Order: sequence, then C-alpha cells, then structure tokens
Amino acid sequence: MEETLGFATLAVHAGQEPDPETGAVIPPIHLSSTFQQPAPGEPRRYEYSRTQNPTREALEAQIAALEGARWGLAFASGMAAVDAVAHLLRPGDRVVLMNDVYGGTYRYFARVLADWGVTPDFRDLTDPETWAFAGARMVWVETPTNPFLRVVDLAAVAEAARKAGALLVVDNTFASPYLTRPLELGADLVVHSATKYLGGHSDLVLGVVLGRDEALRERLAFYQNSVGAVPGPFEAWLCSRGLKTLALRMERHSETAQALAAWLAAHPRVRRVHYPGLPTHPNHAVAARQMRRFGGMLSIELESKEAAVRFVKALRLFTLAESLGGVESLVSIPGLMTHASLKGTPFEVPERLVRLSVGVEDLEDLRRDLEAALERV
Repeated sequence: MEETLGFATLAVHAGQEPDPETGAVIPPIHLSSTFQQPAPGEPRRYEYSRTQNPTREALEAQIAALEGARWGLAFASGMAAVDAVAHLLRPGDRVVLMNDVYGGTYRYFARVLADWGVTPDFRDLTDPETWAFAGARMVWVETPTNPFLRVVDLAAVAEAARKAGALLVVDNTFASPYLTRPLELGADLVVHSATKYLGGHSDLVLGVVLGRDEALRERLAFYQNSVGAVPGPFEAWLCSRGLKTLALRMERHSETAQALAAWLAAHPRVRRVHYPGLPTHPNHAVAARQMRRFGGMLSIELESKEAAVRFVKALRLFTLAESLGGVESLVSIPGLMTHASLKGTPFEVPERLVRLSVGVEDLEDLRRDLEAALERV
C-alpha cells in the first residue's frame, strides 16, 4: 500500500485486499489450525496457525501501515506483547520505566522480571533531569500515561536513549497511531493493547508490537512462535474490522473529551482534571507538538475515596468497568481496580482519582450524566 495514502485510507485498505479466490471485499477468517502441504516439509506458505495465519498476517500488515512501521506482530493480549519485548532482556539488565505506568506493566517488571534478575528503574520521564540512561538496556515509556495522562517528549527521550545505547519502547495504547506515531519520533519499538482503541468495541483481547528494524523482528517473531501467545483468527479479524473506523472514532473521542475536560475543570466539586488538552496541563506544550489531538482519556480527582465511590456508582451512561477505548464510555477508580498492584509502593494511585474513558455518545448526554453524579458527591 502506498505510503502517500492518508491515515483513514490506509485503515480501510492496508492488508485488506479482496479475496483473490472469490472476490470477497472483506477478507475471510481463516480458522484452520493447520494447512495442507504438497510434499513433506514443503508448505505452500502456511504450516500451522501458531506460526502463521492469513487473518493474523492481514491484521499485522494493517496496523504496521497505520503506525508507520515496517512490520507488526500480534499477540494474545497487551501483556503478552509486553512479555515478548521483555524477552529481549537478559539477567543483569536494567530497564528505565516511566513511573506512571499501567498497573499490569508495573507488576510485570517489578514482580516478575525482577525475580529473573532484571532491574526496573522507575522515573518521572517528563523531567529532563531523569534522561541519563547510561547502563540501561531499555527505556520504557507510556504517553499519555495511565492514569495521570502525563506526556513524555518522545523525540528528546529517544535521542538520550540512543546516546546511551538503550532501546526505546513506547506503549502507544492511550494515543493510538492516529494521535501519535512514536517510530517517527525515534522509538525502536511500539506496543499496544489492541484490546483498547485499535479494536475499539470492547469485544476482543489482543496485543501488538511494531517496529522497523529487521533484526528485532526476527527475534520477536521467534519468541511469538516459540512461546505461542498468539491471538485466534476471529480476534484478529475483529481487530481488523475495528481499525477501519479508528480515525473517525479518535476524532469523536478527542472532541468530546476535550469539551468534558474543560467543563469538569470549572466544576466546583472537582479538585483537579488531568487532560493534556488543557492549557493548564504541565505537559500541554509537548502534547500539542507530538499529538494530532489529545485523546479520549481523562482523569479527575474528587475530595476523597468515598466521594469517588459515590460518584462512579451514581453514573448511568459511564459504565463502571476496567479497560478503556471502546465506543461506550467507561469509568474506573484505578487505585481500587486497574492499578491496585501499586498499593503500598511509592507510585500508589490515590483512591480519590477517577479515570474516564470517553466514548462516542452525544456530548450533552455524557455531560448530564456526569453532572447528576457529581451532585451525589
């Protein structure tokens, strides 16, 4: 697919050519676990679906085109994608991570990899004073971060990582490739929980890793096949379908979240709003420079944990549930839910903080739902 095509065009067409046998406009789902070989050890192209599957390959090509990558690899979940990248590390290696990361990412590096001799080094990577990476094997960034919506200067961090000889890995889940393209800013690898915005409909679990370096692709593809944490073809097909509307959805998510963030920032019962699209956000200038728009995620702080619990229980259109990035609006208290693994650590999330995943519903309906719930706080 031509690189000069626009994002929305690539989302519809990349990796999605009509079926050559039937002319079907939508590529079929290849559910077969194995493939017939004309002669022993001489497959036509595919052998076994853990190793290769046509539906999964179509998805990988589609996401790679959107991310500006040369290749993509799909995994059974976002954490399976994280685990695959972590296989690039060896005992004794040190990883510098943003200190505001998804709770599952923190748990994996602090409690799983640490047992295998990999040292996690958590820092506030929005601060240039933390960009000394000498001796680190890898730098791991989320931007915007989960749940405080901090934005890291990717180009500057990429330059610092390159000088130190460290790989820069960016979890681009919150932004999606529609809003930020980390590879173009110097990242070596990009990771997504495709469960979120890429799929976009809260009906699949899937992860991806993308990059441009062929040597990294070969190593990660070896791990993908050897470990076997791959998505099924139906989940791959669902994600491909969701990607076709990614540009439309991200525009709507961002537009509505921007309006709600500004309204919430002026509400007397809201102590603080975390949203990079607000001029008062400490990283607003960086976000404006490296993001197309500011996304559909925002967090608010209320007076107390008790107020936060009353608020989320009073909402009707915002469903209380983990995950994010679907067409429906979701709400969570990260300190009690997605980030509970950080409790008792220096990075514990205050339980008065509420995270909102703004869906594609009508703005005024969502505003009224928030207003009614805030009256209960």
